[in-house]
Parts: sequence; C-alpha cells; structure tokens
Amino acid sequence: MLGDEDTLAMPSIRTAPIERLPRRGDAFMIPRPVEGGPAQFVVDATWGRITPMQLAPGVRTVGQPEVLAHIEAGLPLIDTRLPKYLLHGTLPSARGIPHTEIADLGEIDPEADTILFCNGPQCAATPDAIRRLLDAGHPAGRLLYYRGGIHDWVTLGLPLASAR
Repeated sequence: MLGDEDTLAMPSIRTAPIERLPRRGDAFMIPRPVEGGPAQFVVDATWGRITPMQLAPGVRTVGQPEVLAHIEAGLPLIDTRLPKYLLHGTLPSARGIPHTEIADLGEIDPEADTILFCNGPQCAATPDAIRRLLDAGHPAGRLLYYRGGIHDWVTLGLPLASAR
C-alpha cells in the first residue's frame, strides 16, 4: 500500500479542446433516406445542441430495447416535436404532443410510465417538455427520456409510422 509520500506523479497531459463541426447553412434535423439505398440515411450532425444523458433527478434515460418493450406493452409514448416534423413519421404507437403545449394539455397520466422523445441527442424539444412537466408537478419517476429519438431509431433500421 502506498502512503502519501509514496504516490506516483502522473504526467499532465494537455489536449486540444474538442470542437463540434459548425452548423451547415442548409442543416436539416430529420434523417433523409438515401435514394436507391434501402435502409440508408443521411444524417446532419451540425444542428442543435448536444443534450445531457440525465435531464433531471428521477427522470430515467432509456435506449431502444426499453422503447421496444414499452411499445409492446402498450404504454404511452410521446413525440414532443412540433407538428411539422411529425409529417415525416414517428415511432410506432407514438402520440404527438408538442413540447410547447405538453404541460398545458393535461394529457400525460401521472400514474403511467411515459417515454418522451424528439429528433435525437441534439434536439431540445424533449428536454423542454420534461422541464415543463416537472415544473407543473408531474412525478419525475414516471418520465422516461429516449435521448436517441428519431435519429437513432432510423439509423438502427427500425420503422417509422404515421403520426396519430
């Protein structure tokens, strides 16, 4: 066992700051299918801000296996994007409730585990929706955040459905 006087000095390593690519002038938020390339998509990585993995204490972050199980169990799944983005499709069984209106409508059951999602890790819609729900008194333990959103869903070859 090493005492304080026996600790090994670790060399200091300096690294250059990691900078994200600048936003493209024609940035697009929704993955676009490649023409003639089944199951291939073009994803623009330059829009939005990268969101944290954990949005708030008690709000659980989930991945695709949990979302699939949630859908199979018939539990609530909410697409928090604005209606214009839902035209391109959403996750199967998802209801569209815009993040700007979610706390005002009273449509989220506080007794049910509910997954909320948007375009992906750089989309601010779901973080905003969850903040609004928490501010309105919704229990954090009933909110689940699918951070991967539409981007991760389609790039893993999972299907989209028409919005309801």
